[in-house]
Amino acid sequence: MTATQIAAGPATGARPSSSAGMTNGAVRAWLRLEGLAAFVAGLALYAAVGGNWLLFVPLLLAPDISAAGFLAGPRVGTFTYNAIHTWLPGLAVLGLGAWLASPGVVIVGAVLIAHVGMDRAVGYGLKLPSAFGDTHLGRMGRAKA
Repeated sequence: MTATQIAAGPATGARPSSSAGMTNGAVRAWLRLEGLAAFVAGLALYAAVGGNWLLFVPLLLAPDISAAGFLAGPRVGTFTYNAIHTWLPGLAVLGLGAWLASPGVVIVGAVLIAHVGMDRAVGYGLKLPSAFGDTHLGRMGRAKA
């Protein structure tokens, strides 16, 4: 998507998605760019604090364990996934790490921020209770409506 398309939003006559809670058009593009910026910031902070790059990928994927809540049903899964995949946990852990002057805690916060940013950048948003593939950034997967 080009900067012109982002600024212009949906084409004239385009109808917004009728799916409650989902974004589209320019708003979706801006949220994805915001995610990319957060991912880069998380990477930079991880590097600045001296995080071990051999551990980065496993740590980056660890927050997805929260999706295990879907084994208990969509309501529990939506809650557990979204509780970890918002900015609040990462920012809270970063704040705690700064307050404690603990590089290890700062690294965890940086990874949480990078993970959420990565997910947003590729179009994975907060889960909606309607279906696993329904997110605030639209439907995931090939069968997008």
